[in-house]
Amino acid sequence: MFLLIVGIIIALLGFILGGFNENLRKLRWILALVGVVIAFLGSGTATFRQIDAGHIGVQKVFGKVQDNVLYEGLSIVNPLAQVIEISTQTKNYTMSAITDEGQKAGDDAIRVLAADGLEVAIDMTVLYRVQPQDAPRIIREIGEDFENKIVRPLTRTRVRDNAVAFSAVELYSTKREAFQTNIRASIEKDFRERGLVLEQLLVRNITLPTSVKESIERKITAIQDAQRMEYVLEKGKQEAELKRVEARGIADAQNILSSALTDKVLQYEMIKTQRELANSQNSKVIIMGGGGKSMPFILGNDK
Repeated sequence: MFLLIVGIIIALLGFILGGFNENLRKLRWILALVGVVIAFLGSGTATFRQIDAGHIGVQKVFGKVQDNVLYEGLSIVNPLAQVIEISTQTKNYTMSAITDEGQKAGDDAIRVLAADGLEVAIDMTVLYRVQPQDAPRIIREIGEDFENKIVRPLTRTRVRDNAVAFSAVELYSTKREAFQTNIRASIEKDFRERGLVLEQLLVRNITLPTSVKESIERKITAIQDAQRMEYVLEKGKQEAELKRVEARGIADAQNILSSALTDKVLQYEMIKTQRELANSQNSKVIIMGGGGKSMPFILGNDK
């Protein structure tokens, strides 16, 4: 488009100057020809526009945004049109308390007041992209800087609106998932109305006041100690029960043996033992009998 304008200016300049000066009049046709050639080349380059992959083009002619969208590749457009390229790839917008981690330098965490009046700092990442067919409307209604005009303020506002329904401890622990779900639902609706698609919303970190954090840590430690003590007591009960069962089994076995051991059984066992000793290959002394009338005798094998 620039070459087209320059060529037209040179051609007009040649015709205008030729009417005032005889010497310049000789150069009229040369200037006109040069201007026409430059304008022709400018018209050719301005007519064909290349859109890169992952982008779309929005045409603006004399300030008026055209509704037709140019998709990636080579397109033929009005040579007088200004083509604005917009990325349709996933974009990452991070707000964090860590310096240089987000789009804004310094501490950019979202600070909110919870239901209990405590201030909580939230680090968040928003993944979004532009809806291609809505790109002309975005340029017309918002402009090219839609990230700072829509993404950032809407996200921060919805986070604050939803945080007041939860206490600081709930945001930090038990209700964190519910908090993130509520934020996503509200931001997704706002983005869709503006021509943006919310792909993912990540609550990366929630920082509580120091006093509250220390109180939570003490509570968690107390719960862990109680659980550990309960485990020790339960284990001791199980070991004591096991010992009682073992003792009961030994007592039952002794009772059974005591009731079964009569004089005849003992006499039989003694005879059985003596027979086994008599059959042994080694010499031995055996005491037989009872009641003080036992009589020893020696059994053995001759070598």
